[in-house]
Amino acid sequence: VEEDLGTVDDAELAASVARAHEPAMGELYRRHGPAVYGLALRIIGDATMAEEVLQDVFVRLWHQPGRYDPARAELRAFLLREARSRAIDRVRSNESRVRREDRSHRTEPHLDGDDIEREVWQLIRSEKVNEALATLLPGERQAITMAYFEGHTYREVARLLGEPEGTIKSRIRLGLRKLADGLDRAGLGARS
Repeated sequence: VEEDLGTVDDAELAASVARAHEPAMGELYRRHGPAVYGLALRIIGDATMAEEVLQDVFVRLWHQPGRYDPARAELRAFLLREARSRAIDRVRSNESRVRREDRSHRTEPHLDGDDIEREVWQLIRSEKVNEALATLLPGERQAITMAYFEGHTYREVARLLGEPEGTIKSRIRLGLRKLADGLDRAGLGARS
């Protein structure tokens, strides 16, 4: 009779998965699947794509169990990091596809002077925002990106990064101040 997998810790289950033990994989999926799916859904906003990310994360764990190192992170944190990365890749890929399709459907005669000016201004603004983001310290940039571009709360950012919530709030506040100053210098800020 197999031991009750519900009492086995994640590291032992991951070691069993490395030995192609399907029930161990089933238990890991039961424990962590909902969190992986929830994160993917929050980032992507599409249930079908979130399910695909969920499947990708667990299939990859099954085929490449050695990628998880219990000495470096808890399994849940590892799986959520994988899910976040896969979900962001899906969003970027989808946005790229939409932009390509949009460009192919758009023809110049439909763009009047105001539309062209507005589009150029938006491109300049997004480039300046990216340039300003690039000047931030890595911790500030990561926290702001997660909070403002990926839609995480301060508490979620703190949990995902394994940092105290107060530290994350400070990084975001300081980073946003630096961003505002950089955008003001570029003539794009609210104070301009």
